[in-house]
Amino acid sequence: MRMWAAVLVLGLAVSSCQAEFGPPTLNISLDDVPEERWATLTKVFDADFLQKAAAEVIDSTVPKWVHHAVKPVVMALEKYIPQPYAGEIRGLAAHFGGSLSDVIILNFAYEVSAFCTSVIAQDKKGNVYHGRNLEYPHPVLRNLTVNVVFLKNGTEAFRGTSFAGYIGLWTGQSPNKFTVSGDQRGSEHWWNWWKNVVSAFIFRRSPVSWLVRETLEKAENFQDAVMRLSKIPIITGVYYIVGGVQAGEGAVITRDRTGPADIWPLDPVNGEWYRVETNYDHWRPSPSRDHRREVANKALNATGQNNINMETLFKAMTSAVLIISQNNSLHHNYECSHPRQVQHICQATELQT
Repeated sequence: MRMWAAVLVLGLAVSSCQAEFGPPTLNISLDDVPEERWATLTKVFDADFLQKAAAEVIDSTVPKWVHHAVKPVVMALEKYIPQPYAGEIRGLAAHFGGSLSDVIILNFAYEVSAFCTSVIAQDKKGNVYHGRNLEYPHPVLRNLTVNVVFLKNGTEAFRGTSFAGYIGLWTGQSPNKFTVSGDQRGSEHWWNWWKNVVSAFIFRRSPVSWLVRETLEKAENFQDAVMRLSKIPIITGVYYIVGGVQAGEGAVITRDRTGPADIWPLDPVNGEWYRVETNYDHWRPSPSRDHRREVANKALNATGQNNINMETLFKAMTSAVLIISQNNSLHHNYECSHPRQVQHICQATELQT
């Protein structure tokens, strides 16, 4: 398992971060027909490499019966998948020489890749900072990571971080409005998770990452984003972490399939200036094997609200990663949170005023 840190900041500064070894950045025009939007991927990824990487992710993640379960979706794509996603899936299959079923299944596989730690924090001046560590369940995902800028009329509409071949977003920002990250809600047995997700998808509920993307595109502000992410039915439970551009605009939304199980806002007036979310309900203890929440809380408390900023949040999150790495048997190494990679995300996710 590999980790990768991203820092999204809504504050009063302008970033000049540079990256030497960050993931590539793609411009996707929403003015193009859906089938052609992702053609730019062919300039970044070799088709053979992407096919092999996709096969590795699928083989290690997706039960065999899921391949049969998606056949009705392939036979009547638009019946189960709304536009523009149906067109984008067709385009990805055409550009990389894969089958429709492979692209659909790959997107299912990516839906179970959000084992993360997300943090929302507010400094004494009211600036809101949003950070996350993405814990890769498959090493190959590291080489598939891309930053995506979605354009309308030649102007940035929103942006996010994703994987090649994936049409959803787990991390993103709508300029001058809000940031979002999604963390998987780990409460179901693996077999039941797949059964329930496929069933819900066939009944045309939204994948959790599609709702992130739709919210980034359509929501007018932080409150609108929280409302959409709380109420629109989705295929499985998830945690949505949202940050805004005003003091106090930060919340962790714990989602069931049909609505919110809990909304946990920042409360800086009462000293609760940050929220940490991993993959478990915040009101329940974490499993004894998982110390991410405790380590992150300790690091943030040691930093303090007077000292929190983009740099110290990054240090707090990466120090937590390193401590966890040293104290368990997961396959972490220096790649867990490489500073240059984090800086690339800082640059790709503009600081807002």
